[in-house]
Amino acid sequence: MVTKKNIQAGKTKLNLIFFILLIYFYFINSSISQNNLEGNHTDLQILDKISSKNTLIKLKNGEQTTFKDLSIKSLKCKNSEFDDNPEITAYIQVKDLTNENNDEVFVFNGWMFSSSPSLTPFDHSVYDVWLINCY
Repeated sequence: MVTKKNIQAGKTKLNLIFFILLIYFYFINSSISQNNLEGNHTDLQILDKISSKNTLIKLKNGEQTTFKDLSIKSLKCKNSEFDDNPEITAYIQVKDLTNENNDEVFVFNGWMFSSSPSLTPFDHSVYDVWLINCY
């Protein structure tokens, strides 16, 4: 009878250790996936409508870059959790440097989506901007 109690106590300890390991790996996995969703760099594709040339711009989030007549700043970018239909979003601010009267007015200030650029369109007479990647 003593051996049965010892075997049951051993099974309980084993189940407790297994449960603790399961919780530990769950929290490690969730923290890793959260870190992979947000990126530090944003890739934008810019089309010059006059010359019909595409240019790939690589931005570090938080830094401002000048491309011809545009001042572009990416504040934040994020990848989707799903691999089958990836969605990339980025918060972008764009100023037109040719308009000296409205130096503080943004041509575009908002979230940009890679799968549907027409959802929040970037309206400019010379340039089109698309979100390509977040890493």
